[in-house]
Amino acid sequence: MRSPIPDYLLEVLDACGADAGAVADYIPELAAADPDRFGICVATVDGAVYAAGDADVEFTIQSMSKPFTYALALADRGVDEMDERVGVEPSGEAFNEISLDPETGRPRNAMINAGALLTHSLVDGEDADARSQRVLAGFSRFAGRDLVVDEDASSSEFASAHRNLGMAHLLKASGVLECDPVDVVEGYTRQCSITVSCRDLAMMAATLANAGTHPLTHERLLSRPVVRQVMSVMMTCGMYDAAGDWMTDVGIPAKSGVSGGVIGALPGQVGIAVFSPRLDTHGSSVRGVRVFERLSGDMGMHLMDVAQEGRSALRGSYVSEGEDPVTGRPALRRCGDRRTRDRRCRPLDHAGGPRPHPRLPLARRRSPDAPRVRASPRAGRTRRARHRPRAHPAPRGQRRRRAARRRLPRRVRRRRRGPRTGHRLSRLRRGIRHPELRGSVAPEARPSACRHQQISGASRAQERPAACAGHGPILVVWSGGPNRTFFETFC
Repeated sequence: MRSPIPDYLLEVLDACGADAGAVADYIPELAAADPDRFGICVATVDGAVYAAGDADVEFTIQSMSKPFTYALALADRGVDEMDERVGVEPSGEAFNEISLDPETGRPRNAMINAGALLTHSLVDGEDADARSQRVLAGFSRFAGRDLVVDEDASSSEFASAHRNLGMAHLLKASGVLECDPVDVVEGYTRQCSITVSCRDLAMMAATLANAGTHPLTHERLLSRPVVRQVMSVMMTCGMYDAAGDWMTDVGIPAKSGVSGGVIGALPGQVGIAVFSPRLDTHGSSVRGVRVFERLSGDMGMHLMDVAQEGRSALRGSYVSEGEDPVTGRPALRRCGDRRTRDRRCRPLDHAGGPRPHPRLPLARRRSPDAPRVRASPRAGRTRRARHRPRAHPAPRGQRRRRAARRRLPRRVRRRRRGPRTGHRLSRLRRGIRHPELRGSVAPEARPSACRHQQISGASRAQERPAACAGHGPILVVWSGGPNRTFFETFC
């Protein structure tokens, strides 16, 4: 069956394709871009990719590289050190403004150019070439393929990077930049000149949405604290002086670039990339912003949208009834639950310490010296384990034979299972004991090795080790299929 998502994406491109804005003209390579290019790609966290339009056309990544370089620096330096060097507050200014803290001299955030220059210098590397190679290798792992640098675009952009050079020298004079300013600007220019497509950007954004794990390679590239820091800064600072409008209208952590791309990462859902070179006054793609507004409205992707009324954070109330003599933990009873009106204590699954076997009824979970608790009439019966559904259903003939066997009387059915497989197995199952309650199975109730082989068809009996001398071995019985029951003794 053909997926309707590509048709929907084409409809979105047609609805948002009105001409508006102009290409960036302060960089010669960007001024020569085709203004009519328009593409979109959506990548889910489970690896599904949907594209429409010019999704395979390559262009330079530009400022959309800032979140990923920030992630690499966070992984190399740590969150605490990066917070001391680069702020996380929105500047409310354009991307190329000189926005430094008047007291510390650090940049306001890592999404503006001043913060991006300092972030690039904090990536591990002995020199400028090593840092550039580290950034290129990291971006290639995010995209899932080997990326390259457009040398012509890098030379063209570095020739006109006077403002970035001025900011780098100012950072050096403030004492926050330790590297050579020219080397930092050159490495940052090469970082912005890496060529990508909408598919690459969508997969990179989906890696952030998937908590740092690549959707296709399943490789853990970033830790969860790093991803949370990056996504938070993208949400508040990624769209520069239009971050407030973006938050109210779209509500997706995003980042734009002057080459015409916009990326968005919805946590736990999808990564989205749109490419259209025409820019607005904020330096973001005009049609890219329209597409994100349309997707957010149609799909309910806004982070503040509530799909359904949330349940209370208080899920239940419990009453303490003293200490459980078996586990040593408090015995709790849930209030207002009809299933616990018999006042049986329901021990919670705390971390550490043994937990009673799930097959044991309540009367067998307590020691003989513990006070008796009134239980339901079925408390003395052993619960029968539910059979898990098979991965592959049985053939039709086998299902018919099983159904006919279930319609036979119980005595006939037991006889068909063969000798020593009826009441003996149920008696063995009733002989299970918890090691902390009543010791082990009585020696006379323990089956011999030959009986093991006759009943199970495969002997799994183990010799009794010396450590079992205190309380004796424990017999565990579990089902391995309709005609296979395994036994094992251990301490």
